[in-house]
Amino acid sequence: MCADTPEVNYKDTLNLPKTDFPMRAGLPNREPGWLERWAQIGVYEKLREKAKAETRQPFTLHDGPPYANGHLHIGHALNKTIKDMIVRSHQMMGYDARYIPGWDCHGLPIEWKIEEKYRQKGRDKDAVDLVEFRQECRAFAEGWVDIQREEFKRLGITGTWDKPYLTMDFHAERVIAEEFQKFLMNGTLYQGSKPVMWSPVEKTALAEAEVEYHDRQADAIWVKFRVSGISGTDELTDELLELHGEDDYAAAVQTLAGDFQSTNVVIWTTTPWTIPQNRAICYNPGIAYGLYEVTEAPADNWTKVGAKLILADKLAGEVMEAARVEGFTRLRDATPAILGSLTCAHPLEGVHEGGGEWNYEVPMLEGAHVTDDAGTGFVHTAPSHGDDDYAVGVKNGLEMTYNVMDDSSYRADLPLFGGEQIIKSNGKPGGANKAVMGVLSKVGALMASKRITLSDAHSWRSKAPVIRLNRPQWFASIDKEVGDGLDMHGTTIRQRALTEIDNVKWTPQSGRNRLYSMMEARPDWVLSRQRAWGVPLTCFTKKGAAFTDDDYLLRNADVNARVLEAFEAEGADAWYKDGAKERFLGGIVDPDDYDQVMDILDVWFDSGSTHAFTLRDREDGTEDGIADVYMEGTDQHRGWFHSSLLQSVGTTGRAPYRNVVTHGFTLDEKGMKMSKSIGNTIVPEKVVKQYGADILRLWVAQSDFTVDQRIGDEILKGVADSYRRLRNTLRFMLGSLNDFTEADRVEPADMPELERWVLHRLAELDQVVREGYAKYDFQGVFQAVFTFATVDLSAFYFDIRKDALYCDGDTERRRAARTVLDILYHRLTTWLAPILVFTCEEIWLERFPEDGSSVHLQDIPETPAEWRDDALAAKWATVRKVRRVVTGALEVERTNKVIGSSLEAGPTVFVDADAAKVLETVSFDDMCITSAISVTTDAAPADAFKLDEVADVAVVFAKADGEKCQRCWKILPDVGSHKNPGTCARCNEAVG
Repeated sequence: MCADTPEVNYKDTLNLPKTDFPMRAGLPNREPGWLERWAQIGVYEKLREKAKAETRQPFTLHDGPPYANGHLHIGHALNKTIKDMIVRSHQMMGYDARYIPGWDCHGLPIEWKIEEKYRQKGRDKDAVDLVEFRQECRAFAEGWVDIQREEFKRLGITGTWDKPYLTMDFHAERVIAEEFQKFLMNGTLYQGSKPVMWSPVEKTALAEAEVEYHDRQADAIWVKFRVSGISGTDELTDELLELHGEDDYAAAVQTLAGDFQSTNVVIWTTTPWTIPQNRAICYNPGIAYGLYEVTEAPADNWTKVGAKLILADKLAGEVMEAARVEGFTRLRDATPAILGSLTCAHPLEGVHEGGGEWNYEVPMLEGAHVTDDAGTGFVHTAPSHGDDDYAVGVKNGLEMTYNVMDDSSYRADLPLFGGEQIIKSNGKPGGANKAVMGVLSKVGALMASKRITLSDAHSWRSKAPVIRLNRPQWFASIDKEVGDGLDMHGTTIRQRALTEIDNVKWTPQSGRNRLYSMMEARPDWVLSRQRAWGVPLTCFTKKGAAFTDDDYLLRNADVNARVLEAFEAEGADAWYKDGAKERFLGGIVDPDDYDQVMDILDVWFDSGSTHAFTLRDREDGTEDGIADVYMEGTDQHRGWFHSSLLQSVGTTGRAPYRNVVTHGFTLDEKGMKMSKSIGNTIVPEKVVKQYGADILRLWVAQSDFTVDQRIGDEILKGVADSYRRLRNTLRFMLGSLNDFTEADRVEPADMPELERWVLHRLAELDQVVREGYAKYDFQGVFQAVFTFATVDLSAFYFDIRKDALYCDGDTERRRAARTVLDILYHRLTTWLAPILVFTCEEIWLERFPEDGSSVHLQDIPETPAEWRDDALAAKWATVRKVRRVVTGALEVERTNKVIGSSLEAGPTVFVDADAAKVLETVSFDDMCITSAISVTTDAAPADAFKLDEVADVAVVFAKADGEKCQRCWKILPDVGSHKNPGTCARCNEAVG
């Protein structure tokens, strides 16, 4: 600057950004205010009115009901946030996007809580009137619904919070009963006595969806069943004749009898407690078996020298090792014909004080389920305690043994073991296994034992082990042909469900495969539970009739109608009131001829029926009763997705959903499952208080929700940093739009190329955003918008246009830039509103603070097709490529403290002819934020600056010539030669 040029402060003449939008968000304190505002103006209701007026296409996400029992965990937050993003994004893309939150209110956990309260007070639950007990359960659920509702709303979740669906509402209970009656009337309901998953702790049957698998310690035992006889079966006769001929047949029979005299069939099991219920031994004809003799063993060994054992050849060595046998020899084959001719004695036959309980024959039976992967090649078969065992028992007429009670104790009068428990009431192992093993050892039937770790079934809720137990239960047959009014064409529920799975779109696609394989292999649906808090199985059975009799179940439409009418008015409690049976049956049939079923429905039937009383029956439901989306965690392939499909197919013949979206589980930062005992849980309330709900929502959006999600303090800090960077970008945009009016607007055709390039990028991004939201790819949407905002805008466009926005007067260039900022504003706020619901509302109200205004009442603006300009984009890709080399060269000089600002530079850029032609058409010094720049096609000197990835561009640094403008800080030759002292021509004109 010339010595005689006076310094003038031109700050007040600059168009600096002006905004009340704070740099620090203060989300925890400010978010509740926006929630209150949305409630006051009725945003959700206004959207429904808007949709009705515009006749929008409905889009319904059906909410999988959380359980009304306890505060929200981080999995709830993940789940509900994804749902909210789906609903909001579709609403802003032009749909009538509806969301009816709901709760699962019946079931064991709530009932258990009330029982705990009784136990603390020394009160006997069984002495309490059943209706009174149910009303306490209802009140408990209502309390948690209210708590969870507020916790969900605090996360910014939109929906009909004032009118959610509850499975315990009277109408819901009526519909659940009505849906059950459809199974009753179409013949798929039956009562049977077969093994089910039974929780000794909860004293009820469990569905597959209520069971999870955990490792536990178990006693594996090898048990000897003494061969008590050989019968001359046709198969054995044919085999001996074929091998030895008629002349030697008699000798062969004698040899066979001698070989298998004093022989034992060895079984292996990890459930010693089932041995007293044994009724058979199964073998597989496809497995090679042999007769083995022990030749060496320790003197104190359970298995002595000379013992003869029948084993699968593949497993003989392992069995002998487990039994501490040191030497053995194979005597001969044990063919399927031989095995099928053998009869064994129960290992407890004739046991002292056994009272003859086990004095029966144990047949050898074929079983395709038997393998030689582990064990002995033989499976001990207790028909009351396993699916395969039961199937073998039914096929061969084996007697069912009912030795185990509901609490998993042996019946009191069972010799030797009466009263011993398998699982205690606290979920710990009882004494049954040890008792059985002790007696087996005493009678010499125990060959070996070993403690092993295995994956076994546990109750999803109590986390205690479950057992297979034969109990009379109610089932829905999924393999019986159905056709009554369902357009099933004689197909079964299983067949139609498998067909419907392929009529649904799955996100991710792996969800389809998982549910399909489950549906292929699943057994009949166990509908009954032996509890009190739920919807009863509204049916009656004829006294004296057998399960299989045609008239065992009362199927009467008039009775059904009475039940439904009562439930609509009084809820399911009507079933339990005094005189209920007479009320429902009187005048139609003789009540004395029937028993009233008192079991309740599996709660998965409740939640599986929600489509009927929510989608079908509500005004804000759907015309066809089908949801556009079901969205839950991956565990719901065996839960809600599964039961909803079964229930809907069984009553309507089709799936209740068009799309199924699945998210993973939440893990800590190390990838470990969260556990209160470990202390690595993340509570949503704590995150919201520390960071704000928008940070939690942003964590969801930044994650690939289709796989397991990690969350922790460091991860949340990273999310907060991304939010800060985005907020700063948006703050600059708001500040630069201060006082913008329609009079400032410039048509795209009249804009400089740089602005038209931004519009082109908006057109590209608009497609990415819409397609991403349509396929629920929130991670893809946010990443694309975030990269655009921080790289294309902050680091490029805003960086370049700051000079024009701050220093230009009322120029076409500045008005064009502000027009683009206004366009950006409307798109960025609506693109991000489904994710950052609070922040985007804050941004919206900064410009449109009037009453009733909200970004959530807006749609994503349509983007004109003509904004797309691929040729312009290609040209500006060249500009940005060359600019990257220039800024790299200047950064070196800045680091070396040669310059402090890029405006001090006037470098020379060496490019090829094509690039030079492009750069001639732009103000390249403005693009590089330098005061001057020279572009040449001459060969670059050897020491010129280059970037490896841009080999055809080089830069030689030089300082700019001239004086520093006191207003814009550019260094130009004309500074000081204008009316306003110390200004360049542009600033002199701007100051006026």
